[in-house]
Amino acid sequence: MEPKYVTISLINKAIKNVLDVQPFLQKVYLKGEISNYKGHSRGHLYFTLKDENSRINAVMFASHASSLKFTPEDGMNVLVEGRISVYEPSGAYQVYVDAMREDGVGNLYLEYEKLKKKLESEGLFDEKLKKPIPKYPKKIGIITAPTGAAVRDIISTIKRRYPIAQTILFPTLVQGELAKDNIVKQIQTAQNYDLDLIICGRGGGSIEDLWAFNEECVARAIYDSKIPIISAVGHEPDFTIADYVADLRAPTPTGAAEMAVPNLMDLQTLIKQYEIRLNEHINNKIKNYQSRLDSLKDSYALKNPLAVYEIKEQKLDNYITTLNNFIKNKLEQAIQKLSSIKQKYIFTNPHNIYEKKKYEYEMLVNKALLLNPLEILNKGFSVVKKDDKIIKNVQDIEINDKISITMSQGSLIAKVESKGE
Repeated sequence: MEPKYVTISLINKAIKNVLDVQPFLQKVYLKGEISNYKGHSRGHLYFTLKDENSRINAVMFASHASSLKFTPEDGMNVLVEGRISVYEPSGAYQVYVDAMREDGVGNLYLEYEKLKKKLESEGLFDEKLKKPIPKYPKKIGIITAPTGAAVRDIISTIKRRYPIAQTILFPTLVQGELAKDNIVKQIQTAQNYDLDLIICGRGGGSIEDLWAFNEECVARAIYDSKIPIISAVGHEPDFTIADYVADLRAPTPTGAAEMAVPNLMDLQTLIKQYEIRLNEHINNKIKNYQSRLDSLKDSYALKNPLAVYEIKEQKLDNYITTLNNFIKNKLEQAIQKLSSIKQKYIFTNPHNIYEKKKYEYEMLVNKALLLNPLEILNKGFSVVKKDDKIIKNVQDIEINDKISITMSQGSLIAKVESKGE
């Protein structure tokens, strides 16, 4: 019998009719987080409602949206009233929202954004200040709840990947009012254990469950830690404040353990590669030295050591001969120079040279005596001065002037009583 084929529109309409007659779908009360929010210019609101595991499309027409007392935003937790039906053109079912109000968790989200902006402005998220994660940590601190999947996943992953690393558990509460102070205390305690690295976190949960990792005191404790910290809050799509402050953020506790330590198998492979390269390097060195040794063995010097010695002896003889000839030539030149000096006139006739120099000296003395003004005074002349100036003309002196007269044996002071031409 030939099957009866129908249109997609007919199927979608049939499904819509099925849903529209279900009483429990005509009035539903949903709790979820807004995402993919879009406001249409006509006033309709389109968004997605989600929880930890599922999501559903939602639409709120302008006639209902106009009564809202808040502005919806992504990440805001809300409580909605509406009905479930199918949008026939796409065949997608969705919730048609009649009323919506903020959930208490929405207030948490606003607190989260406020704190995030504050800490970011203070530089707590600055990538330049984040401490490097050591490649091969010897001692790792784990700050999380002592029971549950998170601690098991972290420890088992480290032991499997890098069993030589030592792990120390710092048990803490991870949710509830006391959790934030407990986490801060354990971060501070861990500073005294000579750790190379700290993993701090918990498994997944709702925003309320994770809120301890959005507290300011926890963020500042992570920032103040001298030891690098990997955050391991298992809520992969979303970030906590701790994730932003930590030196490295892992999406899950298992991911944190994988980031914290290398894989032993990879290290063994790397070491093997190093071993092969080292052996090749050593073998190449040995071959090079062997080649040099063979070259030396075949050298003339080793094969004919006596001949090499004889050559060196002959060279030494040549050097000695050359040196002796050099010394001999220098001595002969010195002897010739001395002989030439001895043959000069001053050495052969020293008396004649002396008499000649004596005569020249006496002539110079006589010339000096003739030029000496004191010699003129010895002949009866005198020098007349007035005010320390020599008088050359009678016109330069007046009656009653005092004058000095210098003679060969002394001087005197006189007064002019008369003068004549």
